Amino acid sequence: MRDTRESRLLLVLLVAVAFALITVDIRGGQESPVDGARQAAAAVFGPVENGVAAAVDPIGNAIGAVRDSGERHNRIAALEKENAELKAELGSDDRNRNRLRELDAMLKTAGAGQYGIKGAQVVAIGSAQGFSWTVTLDVGARDGIQRDMTVLNGAGLVGRVTTVGPSTSTVLLANDPDFTVGTRMEKSDELGFATGQGDRPLLVQLLNGKAKVKPGDRLVTFGSAGSRPFVPGVPVGEIVRVDPMGGGLTRNVYVRPYVGFTKLDIVGVVVQAPRSDPRDTVLPQKPKPAPTVTVTVTAKPPADGQADEQAQGEAAEQPIRGDAAKPAQEQDPGRTREQNQGQAQDPNGQEDATP
Repeated sequence: MRDTRESRLLLVLLVAVAFALITVDIRGGQESPVDGARQAAAAVFGPVENGVAAAVDPIGNAIGAVRDSGERHNRIAALEKENAELKAELGSDDRNRNRLRELDAMLKTAGAGQYGIKGAQVVAIGSAQGFSWTVTLDVGARDGIQRDMTVLNGAGLVGRVTTVGPSTSTVLLANDPDFTVGTRMEKSDELGFATGQGDRPLLVQLLNGKAKVKPGDRLVTFGSAGSRPFVPGVPVGEIVRVDPMGGGLTRNVYVRPYVGFTKLDIVGVVVQAPRSDPRDTVLPQKPKPAPTVTVTVTAKPPADGQADEQAQGEAAEQPIRGDAAKPAQEQDPGRTREQNQGQAQDPNGQEDATP
């Protein structure tokens, strides 16, 4: 429709009529003269409104569902976060229990050897100095840590301190190829030197080429002058293989270390050496051999019926002697037993006439 003077005049007229109808409807109240027109319009446009509402309701529901899904998503996210926190708390409890066990074992080892230790935690593996087997501890010079101090845990020898910073320190592990420690055999006191071989058993060169050793024998640290870098008596490991004697001055054995170098957590740095050599007292107790099971079999006595049958069988197997061996027709029932026996013993076959 073009914007002309006539169209504007028509629009003004329609607006005036609309206001007039609204005024009449308001003043009329329940008896409004336009009430009939309103009902007619409702009858005509009601079905159209219902159809439009039916078509629009799914969209409205979808919009509401999207809005509610956002709230549900937030609730699910909150629940997932709470679940993750609970799992982390449970995991931390398990870790704490494991660390408590390690700490308890380390304190028992330190107490058995009378070592004064400073507890520490492994915070890093390896170092920037090379590709060596090392770990970083969360203690340093501020905690009294010095270079060439022995490091142990509840299982045994871990290594020695090589670098000390203000709050951290680096430990060279006993399985590093550059690591060497003096060892002493349990009971026999045979001396040697253990060298790390990475993830393989330690190589120990015994100074006595004719030393009598066997798998299962155990070693401890021999100790150093002034207990630096090694204090005596720290468990090292047990022999798993022995090279045959070749007539040399030394003899090689291979030792499985007690410490698991790939799962270190709580360790102790020995800051005070023991007053005396603990010898073999720090070694763990050997497991007791399993008792030998002895089985005793007791013969079951036969039942009454079986006993009678057995007795009859034994009687049948016994040989028949004397009169019982003679046929019934050859024995005279009128004679005595002695007479019958005499007749049986007569070589001429004559009967005894004595009445």
